[in-house]
Amino acid sequence: MDSFRGHSTNRLVPVSSMEDTQDSDKSAAPPLEDDETSVYNGYRLPPIDIRNIVDAPPTPALSFSPNRDKILFLKRRALPPLSELARPEKKLAGIRIDGNCNTRSRMSFYTGIGIHKLMEDDTLGPEIEVFGFPDGAKINFISWSRDGRHLSFTIRFDLEDNTSSKLSLWVADVETGQARPLFTTSEIYVNAIFDNFVWIDESTLVVCTIPLSRGEPPKKPLIPSGPKIQSNEDKNVVQVRTYQDLLKDEYDADLFDYYATTQLLWVKLDGTTKAIGPPAIYTSINPSPDNKYLIVTSIHRPYSFIVPCGRFPKKVEVWTSDGKFVREICDLPLAENIPIAFNSVRKGMRSINWRSDKPSSLYWAETQDGGDAKVDVSPRDIIYTQSAEPKLGEEPEVLHKLDLRFGGISWGDDSLALVYESWYKTRRTRTWVISPADRGEGARILFDRSSEDVYSDPGSPMLRRTLLGTYVLANIKKQDGSTYLLLNGDGATPEGNVPFLDLLNINTSEKERIWESDKEKYYQSVSALMSDQCDGDLELNKLKILFSKESKTENPQFFLQSWPDQRITQITNFPHPYPQLSNLQKEMIRYKRKDGVQLTATLYLPPGYDAAKDGPLPTLVWSYPGEFKSKDAASQVRGSPNEFAGIGPTSPLLWLVRGYVEQLVASAEAAVDEVVRRGVTHPNKIAIGGHSYGAFMTANLLAHAPHLFCCGIARSGAYNRTLTPFGFQNEERTLWETTKTYIEMSPFMLANKIKKPILLVHGEEDNNSGTLTMQSERFFNALKGHGSLCRLVLLPYESHGYNSRESIMHLLFETDRWLDKFCVNSPDSTTDPKSCGEMEKAAGEDKFVLVGKGGSSNPEEDSEHDSFYSMPRSSL
Repeated sequence: MDSFRGHSTNRLVPVSSMEDTQDSDKSAAPPLEDDETSVYNGYRLPPIDIRNIVDAPPTPALSFSPNRDKILFLKRRALPPLSELARPEKKLAGIRIDGNCNTRSRMSFYTGIGIHKLMEDDTLGPEIEVFGFPDGAKINFISWSRDGRHLSFTIRFDLEDNTSSKLSLWVADVETGQARPLFTTSEIYVNAIFDNFVWIDESTLVVCTIPLSRGEPPKKPLIPSGPKIQSNEDKNVVQVRTYQDLLKDEYDADLFDYYATTQLLWVKLDGTTKAIGPPAIYTSINPSPDNKYLIVTSIHRPYSFIVPCGRFPKKVEVWTSDGKFVREICDLPLAENIPIAFNSVRKGMRSINWRSDKPSSLYWAETQDGGDAKVDVSPRDIIYTQSAEPKLGEEPEVLHKLDLRFGGISWGDDSLALVYESWYKTRRTRTWVISPADRGEGARILFDRSSEDVYSDPGSPMLRRTLLGTYVLANIKKQDGSTYLLLNGDGATPEGNVPFLDLLNINTSEKERIWESDKEKYYQSVSALMSDQCDGDLELNKLKILFSKESKTENPQFFLQSWPDQRITQITNFPHPYPQLSNLQKEMIRYKRKDGVQLTATLYLPPGYDAAKDGPLPTLVWSYPGEFKSKDAASQVRGSPNEFAGIGPTSPLLWLVRGYVEQLVASAEAAVDEVVRRGVTHPNKIAIGGHSYGAFMTANLLAHAPHLFCCGIARSGAYNRTLTPFGFQNEERTLWETTKTYIEMSPFMLANKIKKPILLVHGEEDNNSGTLTMQSERFFNALKGHGSLCRLVLLPYESHGYNSRESIMHLLFETDRWLDKFCVNSPDSTTDPKSCGEMEKAAGEDKFVLVGKGGSSNPEEDSEHDSFYSMPRSSL
């Protein structure tokens, strides 16, 4: 590729070494020296200090009422048991379905709902617990009514045969907390394969339900009706990524129809119910702002065996809100041949939606390049608008023309809207100011910048809620009558992010800063606008915002700030999720790579660590590769030194390196040199690790830079790029266009060069594009065939990210063991890697360092949520 691959380090962390737990808990994993053979039998547990953090109850999620006068505290549980993941699931058309409850499989849920009133002094009133449903209910799809007086949600239960009940729809009175079933009959269940339900007004919902006439699932024929045939006799060029869980035959197609087909019901809060429209596979129901119309989207046959359901033929229609057909907007054909180049899109109408500033006006975009990003044409996209029920002969009106790819609109009113466009290959992003009433006449560019240049990011305009329940641009009015947009930005600087709020004069582009995060100790970020209960301009002197506040050692809390006196009130007091790490040390550091690229890392040190007293420590480098177009962009600082170190259940302490081959090695060397120079890292006790694309990076570094690392940990990676021949991550060329790149970037081809110990972990049910489970299986066999020290752990029922408590605990056990054996106990001087695990612990060595950095992931290849562990000894 012609782009420059750079790497900015995000996280550097010393952690504790793998000390045998002194806890008397009989369920803890026994010392490995006592029974090394036990590491091949059953699920294991990591030391108690790790388990305490992983099992800690998560912080509740928050949801604010439409009128901003009440707050929901949505309560969650810790990790699910493996038995939930082991439930049967149907893998159809790119999605996974729990056939018993007719939802997507593996859904998380809430365990309870607490309602707090927001008092006049901005404090919270006592909690009202939503009640009325049976104990053990799993709560999903919580939604406020338009007027904020009711909540709607679904509940389901675990059954004795380790299956789940179907979803029933409930409503709760917000004032009392009393909940009740919405339907008067117990035979109506929600079909949540795609959409679930939507409020039409303050007392009416449209609900996706399982058709009452549906019988038993189709049975698979004992004898197939014929061979499975796919044909390209028309010589069409069809290049697709390595999608998983696709339809395999007509039986799968019938199953997909069975589970995805929905009957829409129009329902009042008093129980009045009527069916609207025929049964079909409805994927979304979108009411107009004035509640008079619905945009109804459905998919239909013919299906495909090579692309997921998002590319199936799609029909978009306008109905009245009570279910009467008005007109068809489009019926798009099967889209198997969308080019793989980034910014390529489906032909025809897309992004069909309601204008949020109008009662019932539609808008959409249409590509002018056939959807192919490689076609050079101007304009590339055209935005159209039209009323829901156009008069006879009324044609759609052109709203604006774009030379880049359309990215959305923020609506204000007839005189103001902001239109966004971008182009991935150049990283260019532009924001246009248009006057919708003038149909694009007088449009001008407000911002024109590189999306990689975080220092130039002006922020995003904040939106206010309208009385119709939509969101439009928030106009802030000063006492002199002048109005401004309100920009909420990350505030990236060479010293780290300093979030801000700016008033922007849309005519002169002049800005005035009215709020900024603390720079010395805290990291503060605006979460929501809280003074938008009324239509019209918002007075600056009555402005109220919700912001979060955190520090290196203090977990995030939420606060309200009101103008003009800038009064601040704390509204949450969540306990520290892991108080044993409350004194975690954190520092943002900068250093240069050999080619002059300035890199940034965040150094995490265990509580109480003293470099002079404790000396250099074993280190883990944890990373996810990223790509930049320029050295300047790669060198920019991202993140804040004052952010709280959030810890996810599978996260190592820190993350560091990102890149490819020469630059990959150079980035790793620069990071290693810096932490060694600081005296916190032992040069011969550095491990490398990563998840997904980070695992791919880990294997490459062990092949290309074995002198830097003593061992590696690679989770859910792809190691043979010839198995993803139509592009991967940021590479949009095919295998046949750049065979050398695919070969050179495949650590599978270098299995004979990997001599350092490597732990491979993969979910047996990985559904991520490109990271098939066989990637790890084949890589392990290649390593084993060359006598490499390696270990493969396949986690039953787990997907690309790991969810069950049993799997995560075992993952942590394996990681703890690997680092203890091949990093903490590696020799102080370079030696044969086969002897790494045979050394005794150095006297007094009881600390461990992790180093990590992360890059922005591409939507084509997911990565797990990366955050950090830092605990005494066995603490990954």
